Amino acid sequence: MQAPTGNKTLTGGLNLRLDKLGIVLPAPPTPLGTYVESSDTGDLLFLSGMLPVVNRKLSISGRLGENLSVKEGQEAARIASLNALAAAKQHLGTLDRLKKLVKLTVLMATTEQFVDHAPVADGASNLFVQVFGPEAGHVRLVYGVQSLPVGAPLIVDTVFEIDVNPQSTPQ
Repeated sequence: MQAPTGNKTLTGGLNLRLDKLGIVLPAPPTPLGTYVESSDTGDLLFLSGMLPVVNRKLSISGRLGENLSVKEGQEAARIASLNALAAAKQHLGTLDRLKKLVKLTVLMATTEQFVDHAPVADGASNLFVQVFGPEAGHVRLVYGVQSLPVGAPLIVDTVFEIDVNPQSTPQ
């Protein structure tokens, strides 16, 4: 059996899909410095790295392999991914313009001995598969780093494909 290529895009509205899944997006994050949260070019939307922030405060802090478990890392990845969707919605005006997640990068603050990067990143990947469907697929890069801003355990970095002609989309 051949592996999926990840070239399929979501059919139907993403807003409706989130409603059906019972997923409520948080308030969009605000930059921690002199940059913007989102930028698009052509049919790609690039988002700044998203932290696991809830109500404008870091919800999970620490280092994986030191004081955070894989499960806590997965939750942090899920929260950061929800923030990515919220930032995309703010930028585009609607999530229905998102066609698919193209690339996901997850940076994690870890100890030198930590080796469970992939299961932690699955906290983000699983959310995006839930939202876009397994047939859409995405490529992924995960790695550990010494430290991250404001004591965050991870950063989720995303690149989405967007509909550049939303008025041509059937209702």
